[in-house]
Amino acid sequence: MRKRALITGITGQDGSYLAEHLVSKGYEVFGMLRRTSTDPLMRIEKLYMDRQITLVNGDLRDMGAVERVLAEAEPDEIYNLAAQSDVSISFACPEETFEIDYFGVGRLVHAAMKANREIRIYQASTSEMFGKTPPPQNESSPFQPVSPYAEAKVKAHEDYVVNYRTRHGLFICGGILFNHESPRRGKHFVTRKITHSLAKIKAGLQETLFLGNLDAKRDWGFAGDYVEAMPMMLAQATAEDFVIATGESHTVRDFFATAARIAGFDVHFEGAGLREVAKDARGQVLLRVDEKYHRPHEVDFLCGDATKARAKLDWKPRHSFDALVRMMMEADMREVSPVRR
Repeated sequence: MRKRALITGITGQDGSYLAEHLVSKGYEVFGMLRRTSTDPLMRIEKLYMDRQITLVNGDLRDMGAVERVLAEAEPDEIYNLAAQSDVSISFACPEETFEIDYFGVGRLVHAAMKANREIRIYQASTSEMFGKTPPPQNESSPFQPVSPYAEAKVKAHEDYVVNYRTRHGLFICGGILFNHESPRRGKHFVTRKITHSLAKIKAGLQETLFLGNLDAKRDWGFAGDYVEAMPMMLAQATAEDFVIATGESHTVRDFFATAARIAGFDVHFEGAGLREVAKDARGQVLLRVDEKYHRPHEVDFLCGDATKARAKLDWKPRHSFDALVRMMMEADMREVSPVRR
């Protein structure tokens, strides 16, 4: 009998890759779809048009809708990927962030327990929960969140993952994923902002890219690799939390320089702090630092230790940092080039 999976956040980067992965594994996949003003099928159009997935309207802010979605999908597994996931926006909209990233998780967990206590649940936690904790960060590292987004995720992890697992016997796992990117990443996230802007600069459609803290260090991997760990967690005999990461860190400056090289720019950096710029061989300024893109509180250094996932799940990343940046840079150059013609 085919397993049935419900994915919240199916229209996002992770949701689209996970849906493809589960379909390839023979799952019957349902996705909870929240109404938006943009095209919700952008990343999952082929899956939907080929009738490989079933979409059900719902919203984590509406308990009745959550219960209705569960009744229709009758899932064996739930993958909760829905979130307000932009750290910068969480500072401007903290209540909305908590409504979705904390209270929304509670609604889903309560509805799942009411529908079927045997449901297995994956909760998308995040490396941002570690905040100021020095690297390497693993499952035993303390959480020190520095943003409303991270605070909401920590509270959801502690209240609905750890407590419901220990107090109620619910099979729920927290996947503590470090930064994972792809050509499907939203263009407002720093990695995709870099690759898409460089593609536009190369095509003559943009002059300069503006960024904030170039010294922030992140452990970047490929989202397509990371979603493969999610069903692995739910296939274990007992529910546990897992860090998913590459174990390597690079600065935002490194990411920009690597992307620029792949795009064909010979760049060098001049100045420091807010006066730092990156120029090409002709002296054109490709990058400037702008104070408005600095977060009120920054996570300086994230580097994950995925030893547990390697040992218990036999999971490891298949794409290197350079391969990831190349994938994103080349995809954005292909996207921009038709505009130029």
